[in-house]
Amino acid sequence: MKTLTTTAELAAFCTEAATFDYVTVDTEFLRERTYYSKLCLIQLAMPGKDDSGAVLVDPLADGLSLEPLYDLFRDTSVVKVFHAARQDLEIFYVDAQVFPEPLFDTQVAAMVCGFGEQVGYETLVRRIAKQQLDKTSRFTDWSRRPLTEAQKTYALADVTHLRDIYEFLADKLEETGRSRWVREELTVLTSPETYVVTPTEAWRRVKTRTNSPKFLAVVRELAAFREIYAQERNVPRNRVFKDDALVELASNKPKTPEELGRARLLLREARRGDIAEGILKAVAAGVACAPEKMPQPDRSRDKLQVNPALADLLRVLLKAKTESVGVAAKLIASAADLDGIAAGLRDVPALSGWRKEVFGADALRLCDGKIALAADNSDVRIVSLD
Repeated sequence: MKTLTTTAELAAFCTEAATFDYVTVDTEFLRERTYYSKLCLIQLAMPGKDDSGAVLVDPLADGLSLEPLYDLFRDTSVVKVFHAARQDLEIFYVDAQVFPEPLFDTQVAAMVCGFGEQVGYETLVRRIAKQQLDKTSRFTDWSRRPLTEAQKTYALADVTHLRDIYEFLADKLEETGRSRWVREELTVLTSPETYVVTPTEAWRRVKTRTNSPKFLAVVRELAAFREIYAQERNVPRNRVFKDDALVELASNKPKTPEELGRARLLLREARRGDIAEGILKAVAAGVACAPEKMPQPDRSRDKLQVNPALADLLRVLLKAKTESVGVAAKLIASAADLDGIAAGLRDVPALSGWRKEVFGADALRLCDGKIALAADNSDVRIVSLD
Protein backbone atom coordinates (compact mmCIF):
# COMPACT_ATOMS: atom_id res chain seq x y z
CA MET A 1 0.00 0.00 0.00
CA LYS A 2 1.29 3.42 -0.93
CA THR A 3 1.75 6.32 1.49
CA LEU A 4 2.03 9.81 0.00
CA THR A 5 4.43 12.09 1.83
CA THR A 6 5.04 14.92 -0.67
CA THR A 7 2.86 17.56 -2.25
CA ALA A 8 3.88 16.37 -5.72
CA GLU A 9 2.71 12.81 -4.99
CA LEU A 10 -0.61 14.09 -3.63
CA ALA A 11 -1.08 16.37 -6.63
CA ALA A 12 -0.48 13.46 -9.04
CA PHE A 13 -3.03 11.29 -7.26
CA CYS A 14 -5.64 14.06 -7.17
CA THR A 15 -5.14 14.81 -10.86
CA GLU A 16 -5.87 11.17 -11.69
CA ALA A 17 -8.78 11.03 -9.22
CA ALA A 18 -10.36 14.02 -10.97
CA THR A 19 -10.90 11.84 -14.05
CA PHE A 20 -13.34 9.61 -12.15
CA ASP A 21 -16.92 10.18 -11.05
CA TYR A 22 -16.16 9.82 -7.37
CA VAL A 23 -13.44 9.37 -4.77
CA THR A 24 -13.82 7.90 -1.28
CA VAL A 25 -12.31 9.76 1.68
CA ASP A 26 -11.66 9.09 5.36
CA THR A 27 -9.39 10.46 8.08
CA GLU A 28 -7.74 9.38 11.29
CA PHE A 29 -7.25 12.03 13.95
CA LEU A 30 -6.72 12.67 17.65
CA ARG A 31 -8.76 15.01 19.82
CA GLU A 32 -8.41 13.80 23.38
CA ARG A 33 -5.82 16.43 24.32
CA THR A 34 -6.74 19.33 22.01
CA TYR A 35 -9.65 21.65 21.23
CA TYR A 36 -9.21 21.20 17.49
CA SER A 37 -8.73 17.75 15.97
CA LYS A 38 -5.17 16.85 15.05
CA LEU A 39 -5.24 15.37 11.56
CA CYS A 40 -2.94 12.33 11.47
CA LEU A 41 -3.84 10.45 8.30
CA ILE A 42 -6.01 10.77 5.18
CA GLN A 43 -7.23 7.78 3.18
CA LEU A 44 -8.32 8.14 -0.45
CA ALA A 45 -9.52 5.66 -3.04
CA MET A 46 -10.56 5.90 -6.68
CA PRO A 47 -13.15 3.52 -8.17
CA GLY A 48 -11.94 -0.04 -8.64
CA LYS A 49 -11.97 -3.49 -7.11
CA ASP A 50 -8.44 -3.69 -5.69
CA ASP A 51 -6.08 -1.54 -3.65
CA SER A 52 -4.17 -0.12 -6.62
CA GLY A 53 -6.23 3.08 -6.66
CA ALA A 54 -6.14 3.59 -2.90
CA VAL A 55 -3.53 5.57 -0.98
CA LEU A 56 -2.70 6.88 2.46
CA VAL A 57 -1.70 10.53 2.80
CA ASP A 58 0.57 11.52 5.68
CA PRO A 59 -0.34 15.12 6.67
CA LEU A 60 2.40 15.04 9.32
CA ALA A 61 5.13 14.69 6.67
CA ASP A 62 7.43 17.72 6.51
CA GLY A 63 6.51 20.14 3.74
CA LEU A 64 3.37 18.35 2.55
CA SER A 65 0.57 20.73 1.52
CA LEU A 66 -3.04 19.57 1.34
CA GLU A 67 -3.92 22.15 -1.32
CA PRO A 68 -4.10 19.53 -4.13
CA LEU A 69 -6.69 17.67 -2.08
CA TYR A 70 -8.62 20.87 -1.46
CA ASP A 71 -8.60 21.55 -5.20
CA LEU A 72 -10.14 18.11 -5.68
CA PHE A 73 -12.73 18.95 -3.02
CA ARG A 74 -13.65 22.06 -5.04
CA ASP A 75 -14.00 20.06 -8.28
CA THR A 76 -17.76 19.68 -8.62
CA SER A 77 -17.44 16.97 -11.27
CA VAL A 78 -16.18 14.47 -8.68
CA VAL A 79 -18.40 13.23 -5.84
CA LYS A 80 -16.54 13.05 -2.53
CA VAL A 81 -17.77 10.04 -0.54
CA PHE A 82 -17.46 9.85 3.27
CA HIS A 83 -19.07 7.81 6.01
CA ALA A 84 -20.29 9.81 9.02
CA ALA A 85 -18.56 12.88 7.60
CA ARG A 86 -19.17 15.50 10.29
CA GLN A 87 -15.85 15.27 12.14
CA ASP A 88 -13.88 14.89 8.91
CA LEU A 89 -15.52 17.98 7.44
CA GLU A 90 -14.84 19.98 10.58
CA ILE A 91 -11.11 19.25 10.22
CA PHE A 92 -11.00 20.45 6.63
CA TYR A 93 -13.18 23.49 7.30
CA VAL A 94 -11.08 24.62 10.27
CA ASP A 95 -7.87 24.09 8.29
CA ALA A 96 -8.85 25.65 4.95
CA GLN A 97 -12.51 26.80 5.11
CA VAL A 98 -13.33 24.32 2.36
CA PHE A 99 -16.12 21.77 2.03
CA PRO A 100 -16.08 18.83 -0.41
CA GLU A 101 -18.57 19.51 -3.20
CA PRO A 102 -20.58 17.54 -4.08
CA LEU A 103 -20.65 15.49 -0.90
CA PHE A 104 -22.11 12.02 -0.30
CA ASP A 105 -22.36 10.61 3.22
CA THR A 106 -23.05 6.87 3.27
CA GLN A 107 -24.35 6.98 6.84
CA VAL A 108 -27.04 9.48 5.90
CA ALA A 109 -27.82 7.58 2.69
CA ALA A 110 -28.07 4.31 4.60
CA MET A 111 -30.61 5.81 7.00
CA VAL A 112 -32.68 7.02 4.06
CA CYS A 113 -32.42 3.56 2.47
CA GLY A 114 -33.74 1.76 5.54
CA PHE A 115 -30.58 0.57 7.31
CA GLY A 116 -31.60 2.08 10.65
CA GLU A 117 -30.44 5.04 12.71
CA GLN A 118 -26.77 6.10 12.54
CA VAL A 119 -25.72 2.78 11.04
CA GLY A 120 -22.02 2.04 11.51
CA TYR A 121 -19.48 1.51 8.75
CA GLU A 122 -18.69 -2.00 9.95
CA THR A 123 -22.37 -2.95 9.59
CA LEU A 124 -22.53 -1.62 6.02
CA VAL A 125 -19.33 -3.45 5.08
CA ARG A 126 -20.83 -6.68 6.35
CA ARG A 127 -24.27 -6.21 4.83
CA ILE A 128 -23.36 -4.61 1.49
CA ALA A 129 -19.73 -5.47 0.74
CA LYS A 130 -20.09 -8.92 2.37
CA GLN A 131 -16.75 -8.48 4.12
CA GLN A 132 -15.53 -8.43 7.73
CA LEU A 133 -13.45 -5.61 9.20
CA ASP A 134 -10.57 -6.03 11.60
CA LYS A 135 -11.12 -3.16 14.06
CA THR A 136 -8.20 -3.91 16.41
CA SER A 137 -6.34 -0.76 15.29
CA ARG A 138 -9.32 1.57 15.84
CA PHE A 139 -8.02 3.20 19.02
CA THR A 140 -4.30 3.29 18.28
CA ASP A 141 -2.21 6.47 18.39
CA TRP A 142 -2.36 7.73 14.81
CA SER A 143 0.16 10.49 15.46
CA ARG A 144 3.06 8.08 16.07
CA ARG A 145 5.42 7.27 13.24
CA PRO A 146 6.10 4.91 11.64
CA LEU A 147 2.60 3.49 11.28
CA THR A 148 2.36 -0.27 11.62
CA GLU A 149 1.21 -2.48 8.78
CA ALA A 150 -1.88 -3.32 10.84
CA GLN A 151 -2.72 0.37 11.12
CA LYS A 152 -2.27 0.90 7.40
CA THR A 153 -4.42 -2.09 6.52
CA TYR A 154 -7.16 -0.95 8.88
CA ALA A 155 -7.06 2.62 7.56
CA LEU A 156 -7.15 1.62 3.92
CA ALA A 157 -10.19 -0.62 4.48
CA ASP A 158 -12.14 2.47 5.49
CA VAL A 159 -12.07 3.71 1.89
CA THR A 160 -11.78 0.56 -0.23
CA HIS A 161 -15.02 -1.05 1.02
CA LEU A 162 -16.62 2.39 0.94
CA ARG A 163 -16.57 2.21 -2.87
CA ASP A 164 -18.94 -0.79 -2.93
CA ILE A 165 -21.15 0.80 -0.28
CA TYR A 166 -21.40 4.08 -2.19
CA GLU A 167 -22.23 2.42 -5.50
CA PHE A 168 -24.92 0.26 -3.89
CA LEU A 169 -26.54 3.15 -2.00
CA ALA A 170 -26.32 5.58 -4.93
CA ASP A 171 -28.11 3.04 -7.14
CA LYS A 172 -30.71 2.44 -4.42
CA LEU A 173 -31.39 6.16 -4.06
CA GLU A 174 -31.74 6.54 -7.81
CA GLU A 175 -34.20 3.62 -7.98
CA THR A 176 -36.34 4.98 -5.16
CA GLY A 177 -36.11 8.64 -6.16
CA ARG A 178 -34.64 9.60 -2.78
CA SER A 179 -31.37 11.22 -3.88
CA ARG A 180 -32.89 14.63 -3.14
CA TRP A 181 -33.66 13.54 0.42
CA VAL A 182 -29.96 12.90 1.04
CA ARG A 183 -28.96 16.22 -0.54
CA GLU A 184 -31.35 18.04 1.80
CA GLU A 185 -29.87 16.29 4.83
CA LEU A 186 -26.31 17.15 3.80
CA THR A 187 -26.92 20.91 3.71
CA VAL A 188 -26.35 20.98 7.48
CA LEU A 189 -22.98 19.24 7.10
CA THR A 190 -21.77 21.80 4.57
CA SER A 191 -22.85 24.85 6.56
CA PRO A 192 -20.11 26.80 8.39
CA GLU A 193 -22.52 27.40 11.29
CA THR A 194 -22.32 23.68 12.07
CA TYR A 195 -18.63 23.96 12.98
CA VAL A 196 -18.13 27.50 14.28
CA VAL A 197 -18.61 27.90 18.03
CA THR A 198 -19.18 31.54 18.96
CA PRO A 199 -17.99 32.03 22.57
CA THR A 200 -20.93 34.28 23.47
CA GLU A 201 -23.32 31.52 22.37
CA ALA A 202 -21.51 28.64 24.08
CA TRP A 203 -23.77 28.90 27.15
CA ARG A 204 -26.62 27.37 25.15
CA ARG A 205 -24.84 24.01 25.26
CA VAL A 206 -24.72 23.97 29.07
CA LYS A 207 -27.56 22.07 30.73
CA THR A 208 -28.97 23.87 33.76
CA ARG A 209 -31.94 23.32 36.04
CA THR A 210 -32.91 26.96 36.21
CA ASN A 211 -33.76 29.48 33.51
CA SER A 212 -33.30 32.56 35.68
CA PRO A 213 -31.85 35.33 33.47
CA LYS A 214 -29.55 36.45 36.35
CA PHE A 215 -28.17 32.94 36.69
CA LEU A 216 -27.85 32.49 32.92
CA ALA A 217 -25.93 35.77 32.65
CA VAL A 218 -23.17 34.27 34.81
CA VAL A 219 -23.34 30.97 32.90
CA ARG A 220 -22.93 32.89 29.64
CA GLU A 221 -19.82 34.74 30.83
CA LEU A 222 -18.21 31.61 32.25
CA ALA A 223 -18.94 29.59 29.09
CA ALA A 224 -17.57 32.38 26.88
CA PHE A 225 -14.37 32.62 28.92
CA ARG A 226 -13.90 28.85 28.80
CA GLU A 227 -14.45 28.72 25.04
CA ILE A 228 -12.00 31.55 24.32
CA TYR A 229 -9.38 30.07 26.65
CA ALA A 230 -9.74 26.60 25.10
CA GLN A 231 -9.63 27.89 21.53
CA GLU A 232 -6.61 30.13 22.05
CA ARG A 233 -4.59 27.39 23.76
CA ASN A 234 -6.01 24.50 21.75
CA VAL A 235 -7.01 22.48 24.79
CA PRO A 236 -10.31 20.61 25.40
CA ARG A 237 -12.90 22.81 27.10
CA ASN A 238 -13.28 20.17 29.83
CA ARG A 239 -9.62 20.63 30.67
CA VAL A 240 -10.42 24.22 31.61
CA PHE A 241 -13.44 23.28 33.72
CA LYS A 242 -16.35 20.92 33.18
CA ASP A 243 -20.01 21.81 32.84
CA ASP A 244 -20.88 20.71 36.35
CA ALA A 245 -18.16 22.97 37.75
CA LEU A 246 -19.43 25.83 35.57
CA VAL A 247 -22.95 25.44 36.97
CA GLU A 248 -21.57 25.30 40.51
CA LEU A 249 -19.60 28.51 39.93
CA ALA A 250 -22.65 30.24 38.47
CA SER A 251 -24.64 29.23 41.56
CA ASN A 252 -22.04 30.23 44.17
CA LYS A 253 -20.67 33.29 42.33
CA PRO A 254 -17.23 33.43 44.00
CA LYS A 255 -15.79 36.93 44.39
CA THR A 256 -12.32 36.17 45.76
CA PRO A 257 -9.63 33.53 45.23
CA GLU A 258 -10.47 32.18 48.68
CA GLU A 259 -14.11 31.66 47.74
CA LEU A 260 -13.06 30.15 44.43
CA GLY A 261 -10.82 27.71 46.28
CA ARG A 262 -13.85 26.28 48.04
CA ALA A 263 -15.47 25.19 44.77
CA ARG A 264 -16.07 21.46 45.10
CA LEU A 265 -16.06 20.48 41.40
CA LEU A 266 -13.31 22.73 40.07
CA LEU A 267 -10.09 21.10 38.85
CA ARG A 268 -6.97 21.92 40.86
CA GLU A 269 -5.34 23.66 37.89
CA ALA A 270 -8.32 26.01 37.60
CA ARG A 271 -8.00 27.32 41.17
CA ARG A 272 -4.99 29.48 40.34
CA GLY A 273 -3.33 31.41 37.55
CA ASP A 274 -5.02 32.55 34.34
CA ILE A 275 -8.02 30.29 34.67
CA ALA A 276 -8.82 31.40 38.23
CA GLU A 277 -8.45 35.04 37.22
CA GLY A 278 -10.68 34.52 34.20
CA ILE A 279 -13.35 32.78 36.26
CA LEU A 280 -13.54 35.61 38.78
CA LYS A 281 -13.77 38.22 36.03
CA ALA A 282 -16.46 36.23 34.22
CA VAL A 283 -18.52 35.84 37.39
CA ALA A 284 -18.22 39.56 38.13
CA ALA A 285 -19.26 40.46 34.58
CA GLY A 286 -22.27 38.15 34.78
CA VAL A 287 -23.39 39.55 38.11
CA ALA A 288 -23.06 43.11 36.83
CA CYS A 289 -24.99 42.40 33.61
CA ALA A 290 -27.81 44.87 32.97
CA PRO A 291 -31.28 43.25 33.02
CA GLU A 292 -32.00 44.12 29.39
CA LYS A 293 -28.77 42.34 28.30
CA MET A 294 -29.33 39.14 30.25
CA PRO A 295 -29.91 35.94 28.29
CA GLN A 296 -33.54 35.13 27.75
CA PRO A 297 -34.29 31.41 27.65
CA ASP A 298 -36.49 30.09 24.88
CA ARG A 299 -39.93 29.81 26.44
CA SER A 300 -41.80 29.38 23.17
CA ARG A 301 -42.74 25.82 24.10
CA ASP A 302 -43.38 26.37 27.81
CA LYS A 303 -47.07 27.13 27.42
CA LEU A 304 -47.86 24.76 24.59
CA GLN A 305 -51.11 22.92 25.09
CA VAL A 306 -50.29 19.49 23.75
CA ASN A 307 -53.29 17.36 22.87
CA PRO A 308 -52.06 13.99 24.22
CA ALA A 309 -54.55 11.94 22.19
CA LEU A 310 -53.52 13.69 18.98
CA ALA A 311 -49.83 13.26 19.86
CA ASP A 312 -50.43 9.52 20.28
CA LEU A 313 -52.19 9.35 16.92
CA LEU A 314 -49.25 11.16 15.30
CA ARG A 315 -46.90 8.56 16.75
CA VAL A 316 -49.00 5.79 15.24
CA LEU A 317 -49.03 7.60 11.90
CA LEU A 318 -45.25 8.04 12.03
CA LYS A 319 -44.74 4.35 12.75
CA ALA A 320 -46.98 3.41 9.85
CA LYS A 321 -45.18 5.78 7.50
CA THR A 322 -41.68 4.69 8.49
CA GLU A 323 -42.59 1.04 8.05
CA SER A 324 -43.98 1.71 4.58
CA VAL A 325 -41.00 3.74 3.32
CA GLY A 326 -38.28 1.95 5.30
CA VAL A 327 -36.78 5.05 6.91
CA ALA A 328 -35.76 5.40 10.56
CA ALA A 329 -38.50 7.20 12.53
CA LYS A 330 -36.09 9.56 14.30
CA LEU A 331 -34.79 10.75 10.95
CA ILE A 332 -38.28 11.96 10.05
CA ALA A 333 -39.64 13.37 13.33
CA SER A 334 -38.53 13.59 16.93
CA ALA A 335 -40.83 13.23 19.93
CA ALA A 336 -40.61 17.00 20.38
CA ASP A 337 -41.68 17.49 16.77
CA LEU A 338 -44.76 15.33 17.29
CA ASP A 339 -45.73 17.12 20.50
CA GLY A 340 -45.21 20.47 18.77
CA ILE A 341 -47.45 19.50 15.87
CA ALA A 342 -50.10 18.26 18.32
CA ALA A 343 -49.89 21.64 20.08
CA GLY A 344 -50.36 23.61 16.88
CA LEU A 345 -46.78 24.44 15.88
CA ARG A 346 -46.15 24.45 12.16
CA ASP A 347 -42.45 25.41 11.97
CA VAL A 348 -41.02 22.02 12.95
CA PRO A 349 -38.58 20.16 10.64
CA ALA A 350 -41.03 17.29 10.11
CA LEU A 351 -43.32 19.65 8.19
CA SER A 352 -40.83 20.75 5.54
CA GLY A 353 -38.79 19.31 2.68
CA TRP A 354 -38.84 15.58 2.01
CA ARG A 355 -40.16 14.91 5.51
CA LYS A 356 -43.37 16.71 4.62
CA GLU A 357 -43.80 14.49 1.58
CA VAL A 358 -43.28 11.32 3.59
CA PHE A 359 -45.07 12.24 6.83
CA GLY A 360 -45.78 15.92 7.39
CA ALA A 361 -48.57 16.39 4.86
CA ASP A 362 -50.58 13.51 6.28
CA ALA A 363 -49.78 14.67 9.82
CA LEU A 364 -51.41 18.01 9.04
CA ARG A 365 -54.40 16.27 7.47
CA LEU A 366 -54.74 14.17 10.62
CA CYS A 367 -54.67 17.30 12.77
CA ASP A 368 -57.34 18.89 10.55
CA GLY A 369 -59.62 15.84 10.78
CA LYS A 370 -59.26 15.03 7.10
CA ILE A 371 -57.92 11.50 7.61
CA ALA A 372 -58.36 8.76 10.20
CA LEU A 373 -56.28 5.74 11.15
CA ALA A 374 -57.71 2.23 11.04
CA ALA A 375 -56.31 -1.14 12.04
CA ASP A 376 -55.96 -3.57 9.14
CA ASN A 377 -54.82 -6.83 10.72
CA SER A 378 -51.27 -6.02 11.88
CA ASP A 379 -51.00 -2.88 9.74
CA VAL A 380 -52.31 0.68 10.12
CA ARG A 381 -54.35 2.06 7.24
CA ILE A 382 -55.02 5.72 6.45
CA VAL A 383 -58.68 6.45 5.78
CA SER A 384 -59.61 9.65 3.93
CA LEU A 385 -62.49 11.62 5.47
CA ASP A 386 -62.67 14.27 2.74
